[in-house]
Amino acid sequence: MKRFCLALDLVDDPVLIAQYEKYHQASWPENLKAIKDAGIHVMEIYRTGNRMFMIMETNDDFSFEKKSETDKANHKVQEWEQLMWKYQQALPHAKPGEKWVVMDKLFEL
Repeated sequence: MKRFCLALDLVDDPVLIAQYEKYHQASWPENLKAIKDAGIHVMEIYRTGNRMFMIMETNDDFSFEKKSETDKANHKVQEWEQLMWKYQQALPHAKPGEKWVVMDKLFEL
């Protein structure tokens, strides 16, 4: 089992943040299937202000590259991702087009 922690910002607008949260309370079934099919067993998203934090637990074969390629071929996933860019904004240090940025672990007890 692998574990990843990622961060992303939302556009700092209370109305847009509320809409974003509403979408995630009723996520599209095709997206949930794509997430599970990629080998992601647990996905949790937390928010403070406009900063989001995601925890993912995956199978040992999971790779972001493989998921990205599969997602590119999935029309509904692409539609969802395009819609979410209305609400999301890249972190200042993200690469062009990069959304969620993998975080480095600094401490463990």
